[in-house]
Amino acid sequence: MRVLVLCDDYWHPARTPRAGLAPLAAGGFVFEWIENAGEWSAERMAEFPAVLLTKSNDVSASDRTPWMTPDVEAAFAAYVRGGGGLLIVHSGLAGYADTPVLRELLGGVFASHPPQCPVTVAPAPAHPLAAGSAPFTLTDEHYMMDMGDAPGEIFLTTTSEHGTQPAGWARAEGHGRVVALTPGHNLEVWLHPAYQALIANALRWCGRMGDGG
Repeated sequence: MRVLVLCDDYWHPARTPRAGLAPLAAGGFVFEWIENAGEWSAERMAEFPAVLLTKSNDVSASDRTPWMTPDVEAAFAAYVRGGGGLLIVHSGLAGYADTPVLRELLGGVFASHPPQCPVTVAPAPAHPLAAGSAPFTLTDEHYMMDMGDAPGEIFLTTTSEHGTQPAGWARAEGHGRVVALTPGHNLEVWLHPAYQALIANALRWCGRMGDGG
């Protein structure tokens, strides 16, 4: 399955998702990359069954101009409602509090995080999107979330000394599917086998890999 990855912002360099997604190529995923949002277009996005957004609202790491305009928001909503899959990981939830169309599509956005600390990532037992995963604890940014009115089905939580937060949820939007995963500031989190399973499951579900469409 071909996946378009949007990454690279001031706080989250592209090298992290590039290295973090590399092992998943063995599972049948082909990743294509946009690091500068100026290269994005609705037409290019439409060529992919799934998009992975792990980029805050910066054009690039060196250009902090917001890229999520009302027209871009509308294009993302149309893509998903038309049958596309959208997986948002970590920084793809940050910087979008004032983009109402995208915010509703995502089901929740980043509000704040304390200093990095040990964070326990806990999948819901027996949930299909948690298959092959298990609880684990690593140092990460513990995202505090501002959830919308219709976040979808929560299948993952994170817990630290600062409390417990929703950390993974899935929702349908029109004919498409959306999954959000909040962990992942550090490469060690991306590469943990339990998190690799979550990402792979989410991409398969969003992109309908193996279910005939």
